Amino acid sequence: MDAAGADRQAAVSPQERSSHTAFIDNNTLYVWGGYRVRNVMLPSDEIWLCDLYSGTWERKEISGSEIPQDLSGFCGAHVNSTFYVFAGCDGVGYTNQMYSVDLSESTLSWKKMTDNKGTTPSPRNKHSCWVHGDRLIFFGGYGCKTIGEVRNTSSSSFVVEEMSWVTTCWGWNNEVNVFDTHTASWSLPETQGLAPAPRGCHASALLGNKGYISGGVVSFQNDIPMSCSPMGRSMHTMTAIADHSLLVYGGLGTDGSTLSDLGNTVIDNNSNKLKHLPFKSNSFNL
Repeated sequence: MDAAGADRQAAVSPQERSSHTAFIDNNTLYVWGGYRVRNVMLPSDEIWLCDLYSGTWERKEISGSEIPQDLSGFCGAHVNSTFYVFAGCDGVGYTNQMYSVDLSESTLSWKKMTDNKGTTPSPRNKHSCWVHGDRLIFFGGYGCKTIGEVRNTSSSSFVVEEMSWVTTCWGWNNEVNVFDTHTASWSLPETQGLAPAPRGCHASALLGNKGYISGGVVSFQNDIPMSCSPMGRSMHTMTAIADHSLLVYGGLGTDGSTLSDLGNTVIDNNSNKLKHLPFKSNSFNL
């Protein structure tokens, strides 16, 4: 391909990226944000659409007076044709802002959601999100709290890693925060049972009305009980591929290597137990 052809191809395809968000709606794949190279974040005023029938890419501009700064470590979620972005790191530091854009509109425009009810979670990144009904359920992440907030937080739900000499603490949490998109309200639900250790960079997936998480840092641990557990990892993916199956792929292993293995975890709803099928490198027969 000559230079002109390469330029034409680049004009109709998104730039290479990682740590982005992607979702499918009505046979269209949407891709937003992420890194092009380390610490170079892609612009927040555009979103890419791929028609899954034709494989054709389209770039759409997202305008408005409340465009979020380019973000890393954010959490993106899609509910009822609306795309939500919560928290992450911008050019200033950690944020706990929520933005939304209605993808059903012909002209896309960002909205900064400032009139939410309830208590907004503290600033954070590297968290995850389950979408259940009209609710966004956020878990974990790394972020900052004031010293006063830390004093009022259980030591088991926020692990302080670093403390500023002024007023701020940084650390990992295992908080569950719920945002109701219908009422635009935050809540902190009561949870039961043994809570996962505070973490970020983990993977999460939803099967029915149950949310699952695995791996992540601080500890790079793999918490889902399996008959043949894979290496502990972070920055991997876990995807529901059937009513009772979760597919785990790749990530950064406890030994520092980048992984390319793929494994399937099957959930038995009758016994509520998990059966883990052995991981394989590069390929997996479903």
